Amino acid sequence: MGEDKKIMQELEMLRAEHRTIDLAILELAGADMIRIQKLKKRKLILRDKICMLESMILPDIIA
Repeated sequence: MGEDKKIMQELEMLRAEHRTIDLAILELAGADMIRIQKLKKRKLILRDKICMLESMILPDIIA
């Protein structure tokens, strides 16, 4: 169970950073397009990591 706890903590960290990037993008809207593109790329990378960690916690169910 210790491994699941570590994964959950990492998930929360990544989700918080993902939300922070959302806010930063909103604040920069129309101002610095290069920075916005970099933030969006980072956001996609975080989303991939979040999905990977969630799949480690939740077992695949074959119906």
